Amino acid sequence: MQQPYEYRYPQGTGPSAPPPPPKAGVIVDPKYCSLHPVDLAIVRKVLKITDGNFVITNAEGNLLFKVKDPFFSLHEKRILMDGFGTKVLTLKGKIMTMHDRWLVFRGGSTEEVDLLYTVKRSNMVQITTKLDVFLADNIEQKKCDYRLEGVWLETSCFVYAGDSDIILAQVNKLYFLFLVQV
Repeated sequence: MQQPYEYRYPQGTGPSAPPPPPKAGVIVDPKYCSLHPVDLAIVRKVLKITDGNFVITNAEGNLLFKVKDPFFSLHEKRILMDGFGTKVLTLKGKIMTMHDRWLVFRGGSTEEVDLLYTVKRSNMVQITTKLDVFLADNIEQKKCDYRLEGVWLETSCFVYAGDSDIILAQVNKLYFLFLVQV
């Protein structure tokens, strides 16, 4: 006897549906979040020795962030500061890692209790940039919490939710301005 109707999942649901997007959460500080797209310019200052060589400005040219890169240091370490000089993040490169791993801490700290996340290259050899991001509570680091993929020739970068194809953020065009300041 034939059934008068057919069982189907609604479109976009069922066993083959993509995973739901992750719950939104603030990793660093809500004051650095925006509900709307923001145009930013990343400016690289060549030969700038005293106060870092990267600054991030908004479309009006106002300083939002700068990266301080200590001139002489035994450890690879960079500090992201906001426009008021407040230390937002400290990035510390791990020495002798195959995947070029970086630890990212809250503020100016490098204490384990202030660890926010770890970033590493997905593969040792890469044609395009692929980075895996593991939040501090993801101790086993078997699956990444976020994934960044960038193609410098196409001037694009995408942030994905874990290993999914769900895009959380994107950069359509990257413009690096090179300024010589001594």
